[in-house]
Amino acid sequence: MSQQNFTKAWNRTRRALAASGMVLLAACTSAVQASPYVMFRDPQCGCCEEWAKHVHAGLEHEVETREDRPMAEVKAELGVPDALASCHTMRVDGYIIEGHVPAREIARLLEERPAEVTGLAVAGMPLGSPGMEVGGRVQPYQVIAFGPEGSSVWASYPESAS
Repeated sequence: MSQQNFTKAWNRTRRALAASGMVLLAACTSAVQASPYVMFRDPQCGCCEEWAKHVHAGLEHEVETREDRPMAEVKAELGVPDALASCHTMRVDGYIIEGHVPAREIARLLEERPAEVTGLAVAGMPLGSPGMEVGGRVQPYQVIAFGPEGSSVWASYPESAS
């Protein structure tokens, strides 16, 4: 195969892979957007709305700010383990999402529907997670699946982190 033919074939392959990636991303976003959700947040927290934009770009959602009681009470009521707490909590289609969980992980949860999982969490507020983008800085973090039987790593970010 000549260099010119190889280059043409390689470019076609790259375009096909890029298109496949776009279709997959659209499917993940659509799965999350199709599910109604309620987000609970502290009115003083600025990153919560940025995360909501990441999860449901332009979609209507219900946000409950908690001025009448502490977020810790809301989290306890919803079953969020103390060790996994972050700034905001979301209830979606029977699951609890705590903190800066990427949209694609929520879509995966809603697609797979593991019976032993109550929800997903990103503990704390790691830089580079959705809603916490600060000048390109990224801290490795894990998405944790939790439920009555305990917790386990659902995904690691950046993807090469373990």
